[in-house]
Amino acid sequence: MWLDPYFARDSLQDLVATILTFAIALAWLRLLDALAARGVIEQRLSRKLIHIGTGPIFVLCWNLFSSALWARFLAALVPLAITGQFLLVGLGIVKDPAAVQAMSRSGDRREILKGPLFYGVIFVVCTIVFWRHSPIGIVALMIMCGGDGLADIIGRRYGKRAITAGSWKTWPGSLAMFAGGFIFGFGFLWLFNVFGDFQPALPVGKTALSSAVISLTAAVVEALPLRDVDNITTTVAAVLLGLVLF
Repeated sequence: MWLDPYFARDSLQDLVATILTFAIALAWLRLLDALAARGVIEQRLSRKLIHIGTGPIFVLCWNLFSSALWARFLAALVPLAITGQFLLVGLGIVKDPAAVQAMSRSGDRREILKGPLFYGVIFVVCTIVFWRHSPIGIVALMIMCGGDGLADIIGRRYGKRAITAGSWKTWPGSLAMFAGGFIFGFGFLWLFNVFGDFQPALPVGKTALSSAVISLTAAVVEALPLRDVDNITTTVAAVLLGLVLF
Protein backbone atom coordinates (compact mmCIF):
# COMPACT_ATOMS: atom_id res chain seq x y z
CA MET A 1 0.00 0.00 0.00
CA TRP A 2 1.51 3.25 -1.14
CA LEU A 3 1.72 6.12 1.34
CA ASP A 4 -0.42 9.11 0.38
CA PRO A 5 2.10 11.67 -1.00
CA TYR A 6 0.19 14.56 0.59
CA PHE A 7 0.24 12.80 3.97
CA ALA A 8 3.98 12.20 3.64
CA ARG A 9 4.64 15.79 2.57
CA ASP A 10 2.56 17.32 5.38
CA SER A 11 4.03 14.95 7.98
CA LEU A 12 7.58 15.88 7.01
CA GLN A 13 6.74 19.59 6.95
CA ASP A 14 5.15 19.46 10.39
CA LEU A 15 7.99 17.42 11.86
CA VAL A 16 10.55 19.94 10.60
CA ALA A 17 8.36 22.84 11.74
CA THR A 18 8.05 21.38 15.24
CA ILE A 19 11.82 20.93 15.55
CA LEU A 20 12.53 24.45 14.23
CA THR A 21 9.91 26.06 16.46
CA PHE A 22 11.23 24.29 19.54
CA ALA A 23 14.83 25.20 18.67
CA ILE A 24 14.01 28.88 18.12
CA ALA A 25 11.93 29.17 21.30
CA LEU A 26 14.54 27.35 23.37
CA ALA A 27 17.34 29.52 21.96
CA TRP A 28 15.45 32.66 23.01
CA LEU A 29 14.85 31.31 26.51
CA ARG A 30 18.44 30.18 26.97
CA LEU A 31 19.77 33.52 25.73
CA LEU A 32 17.79 35.38 28.39
CA ASP A 33 18.68 32.76 31.02
CA ALA A 34 22.36 33.34 30.29
CA LEU A 35 22.07 37.14 30.30
CA ALA A 36 20.23 37.09 33.63
CA ALA A 37 22.66 34.60 35.19
CA ARG A 38 25.62 36.80 34.19
CA GLY A 39 23.97 39.95 35.48
CA VAL A 40 23.80 41.57 32.05
CA ILE A 41 20.08 42.22 32.56
CA GLU A 42 18.29 42.32 35.88
CA GLN A 43 16.21 39.39 37.03
CA ARG A 44 12.82 41.10 36.82
CA LEU A 45 13.52 42.45 33.33
CA SER A 46 14.61 39.05 32.02
CA ARG A 47 11.36 37.57 33.34
CA LYS A 48 9.30 40.10 31.43
CA LEU A 49 11.38 39.84 28.25
CA ILE A 50 10.67 36.10 28.31
CA HIS A 51 7.00 36.94 28.79
CA ILE A 52 6.93 39.48 25.93
CA GLY A 53 9.11 37.67 23.41
CA THR A 54 8.52 33.92 23.69
CA GLY A 55 4.85 33.96 22.73
CA PRO A 56 5.15 36.10 19.57
CA ILE A 57 8.11 34.03 18.39
CA PHE A 58 6.07 30.86 18.85
CA VAL A 59 2.93 32.24 17.17
CA LEU A 60 4.94 33.45 14.16
CA CYS A 61 6.18 29.89 13.75
CA TRP A 62 2.60 28.63 13.32
CA ASN A 63 2.90 29.46 9.64
CA LEU A 64 5.71 26.94 9.25
CA PHE A 65 3.18 24.15 9.73
CA SER A 66 0.95 22.52 7.12
CA SER A 67 -2.83 22.74 6.92
CA ALA A 68 -3.21 19.16 8.19
CA LEU A 69 -5.57 18.55 11.11
CA TRP A 70 -2.76 17.30 13.35
CA ALA A 71 -0.53 20.37 12.81
CA ARG A 72 -1.93 22.33 15.75
CA PHE A 73 -1.28 19.41 18.11
CA LEU A 74 2.34 19.11 17.00
CA ALA A 75 2.78 22.86 17.43
CA ALA A 76 1.26 22.64 20.92
CA LEU A 77 3.97 20.15 21.87
CA VAL A 78 6.47 23.03 21.93
CA PRO A 79 4.87 25.07 24.76
CA LEU A 80 3.84 21.80 26.41
CA ALA A 81 7.46 20.61 26.56
CA ILE A 82 8.72 23.97 27.80
CA THR A 83 5.92 24.18 30.38
CA GLY A 84 6.78 20.67 31.53
CA GLN A 85 10.33 21.86 32.10
CA PHE A 86 9.01 24.86 34.08
CA LEU A 87 6.99 22.47 36.25
CA LEU A 88 9.98 20.23 36.96
CA VAL A 89 12.23 23.20 37.76
CA GLY A 90 9.58 24.81 39.96
CA LEU A 91 9.08 21.58 41.89
CA GLY A 92 12.84 21.21 42.35
CA ILE A 93 13.00 17.92 40.43
CA VAL A 94 15.25 19.46 37.78
CA LYS A 95 18.02 21.83 38.88
CA ASP A 96 18.32 24.81 36.53
CA PRO A 97 19.67 27.86 38.40
CA ALA A 98 19.85 29.95 35.21
CA ALA A 99 16.16 29.38 34.49
CA VAL A 100 15.22 30.23 38.08
CA GLN A 101 17.31 33.39 37.91
CA ALA A 102 15.63 34.47 34.68
CA MET A 103 12.00 33.60 35.44
CA SER A 104 11.54 34.40 39.11
CA ARG A 105 11.33 37.74 40.89
CA SER A 106 13.25 36.78 44.02
CA GLY A 107 15.21 33.69 43.03
CA ASP A 108 12.66 31.31 44.54
CA ARG A 109 12.06 28.42 42.11
CA ARG A 110 8.48 28.05 43.36
CA GLU A 111 7.54 31.33 41.64
CA ILE A 112 7.83 29.49 38.33
CA LEU A 113 4.78 27.45 39.34
CA LYS A 114 2.66 30.60 39.10
CA GLY A 115 2.93 33.12 36.25
CA PRO A 116 5.37 31.24 33.96
CA LEU A 117 3.46 27.97 34.35
CA PHE A 118 0.09 29.62 33.67
CA TYR A 119 1.63 31.34 30.63
CA GLY A 120 2.69 28.02 29.13
CA VAL A 121 -0.61 26.26 29.83
CA ILE A 122 -2.54 29.10 28.18
CA PHE A 123 -0.43 28.79 25.04
CA VAL A 124 -1.03 25.05 24.84
CA VAL A 125 -4.80 25.51 25.19
CA CYS A 126 -5.11 28.43 22.76
CA THR A 127 -2.95 26.68 20.16
CA ILE A 128 -5.17 23.61 20.17
CA VAL A 129 -8.53 25.38 20.49
CA PHE A 130 -8.04 28.31 18.09
CA TRP A 131 -4.94 27.79 15.91
CA ARG A 132 -3.86 30.21 13.20
CA HIS A 133 -7.15 30.54 11.31
CA SER A 134 -8.96 32.15 14.25
CA PRO A 135 -8.24 35.77 15.26
CA ILE A 136 -9.55 35.09 18.78
CA GLY A 137 -6.62 33.04 20.05
CA ILE A 138 -4.04 35.23 18.35
CA VAL A 139 -5.33 38.53 19.75
CA ALA A 140 -5.78 37.04 23.24
CA LEU A 141 -2.26 35.61 23.33
CA MET A 142 -0.66 38.78 21.98
CA ILE A 143 -2.48 40.97 24.50
CA MET A 144 -1.18 38.68 27.26
CA CYS A 145 2.37 38.90 25.89
CA GLY A 146 2.70 42.50 24.77
CA GLY A 147 0.20 44.13 27.08
CA ASP A 148 0.75 42.37 30.39
CA GLY A 149 4.51 42.25 29.85
CA LEU A 150 4.88 45.96 29.13
CA ALA A 151 2.47 46.89 31.93
CA ASP A 152 4.88 45.57 34.54
CA ILE A 153 7.98 47.14 32.99
CA ILE A 154 6.44 50.60 32.46
CA GLY A 155 4.43 50.55 35.66
CA ARG A 156 7.43 49.84 37.85
CA ARG A 157 9.61 52.41 36.11
CA TYR A 158 7.19 55.31 35.74
CA GLY A 159 4.27 54.52 38.05
CA LYS A 160 4.46 56.71 41.13
CA ARG A 161 0.96 56.32 42.48
CA ALA A 162 -1.42 53.37 42.57
CA ILE A 163 -4.77 53.57 40.77
CA THR A 164 -6.65 52.78 43.97
CA ALA A 165 -5.76 52.45 47.62
CA GLY A 166 -4.43 49.02 48.45
CA SER A 167 -3.45 48.34 44.84
CA TRP A 168 0.01 48.22 43.28
CA LYS A 169 -1.30 48.83 39.74
CA THR A 170 -0.52 52.28 38.29
CA TRP A 171 -1.90 54.46 35.49
CA PRO A 172 1.32 54.25 33.40
CA GLY A 173 1.23 50.47 33.74
CA SER A 174 -2.41 50.27 32.68
CA LEU A 175 -1.80 52.60 29.72
CA ALA A 176 1.13 50.40 28.70
CA MET A 177 -1.12 47.36 29.03
CA PHE A 178 -3.63 48.91 26.64
CA ALA A 179 -1.05 50.23 24.17
CA GLY A 180 1.08 47.09 24.16
CA GLY A 181 -1.96 44.84 23.89
CA PHE A 182 -3.33 46.82 20.96
CA ILE A 183 -0.01 47.04 19.10
CA PHE A 184 0.76 43.35 19.50
CA GLY A 185 -2.83 42.19 19.06
CA PHE A 186 -3.76 44.25 16.00
CA GLY A 187 -0.24 43.93 14.58
CA PHE A 188 -0.37 40.15 14.57
CA LEU A 189 -3.91 40.06 13.19
CA TRP A 190 -2.82 42.34 10.35
CA LEU A 191 0.24 40.17 9.75
CA PHE A 192 -1.78 36.95 9.65
CA ASN A 193 -4.20 38.70 7.31
CA VAL A 194 -1.27 39.33 4.97
CA PHE A 195 -0.23 35.67 5.28
CA GLY A 196 -3.71 34.68 4.13
CA ASP A 197 -4.57 32.74 7.27
CA PHE A 198 -8.02 34.29 7.65
CA GLN A 199 -10.64 33.34 5.08
CA PRO A 200 -12.36 35.62 4.35
CA ALA A 201 -9.79 38.28 5.18
CA LEU A 202 -10.53 40.45 8.19
CA PRO A 203 -11.58 44.04 7.42
CA VAL A 204 -8.78 46.24 8.71
CA GLY A 205 -10.93 49.00 10.23
CA LYS A 206 -13.24 46.66 12.14
CA THR A 207 -10.26 44.55 13.24
CA ALA A 208 -8.45 47.61 14.60
CA LEU A 209 -11.56 48.72 16.50
CA SER A 210 -12.20 45.24 17.89
CA SER A 211 -8.55 44.92 18.95
CA ALA A 212 -8.75 48.29 20.72
CA VAL A 213 -11.92 47.31 22.60
CA ILE A 214 -10.46 43.96 23.65
CA SER A 215 -7.17 45.58 24.70
CA LEU A 216 -9.00 48.21 26.75
CA THR A 217 -11.09 45.55 28.48
CA ALA A 218 -7.99 43.47 29.20
CA ALA A 219 -6.28 46.56 30.64
CA VAL A 220 -9.20 47.10 33.02
CA VAL A 221 -9.08 43.44 34.09
CA GLU A 222 -5.29 43.60 34.51
CA ALA A 223 -5.67 46.63 36.79
CA LEU A 224 -7.61 44.57 39.33
CA PRO A 225 -5.51 43.86 42.46
CA LEU A 226 -5.16 40.14 41.78
CA ARG A 227 -1.64 38.80 42.22
CA ASP A 228 -0.05 36.15 39.97
CA VAL A 229 -3.17 35.41 37.90
CA ASP A 230 -2.98 38.22 35.32
CA ASN A 231 -2.05 35.74 32.61
CA ILE A 232 -5.29 33.87 33.19
CA THR A 233 -7.71 36.75 33.82
CA THR A 234 -6.62 38.95 30.91
CA THR A 235 -6.56 36.05 28.45
CA VAL A 236 -9.99 34.76 29.49
CA ALA A 237 -11.43 38.27 29.20
CA ALA A 238 -9.88 38.71 25.73
CA VAL A 239 -11.16 35.33 24.53
CA LEU A 240 -14.71 35.93 25.76
CA LEU A 241 -14.87 39.36 24.14
CA GLY A 242 -13.20 38.03 21.02
CA LEU A 243 -15.96 35.44 20.65
CA VAL A 244 -18.42 38.34 20.46
CA LEU A 245 -16.44 40.73 18.25
CA PHE A 246 -14.91 38.31 15.73
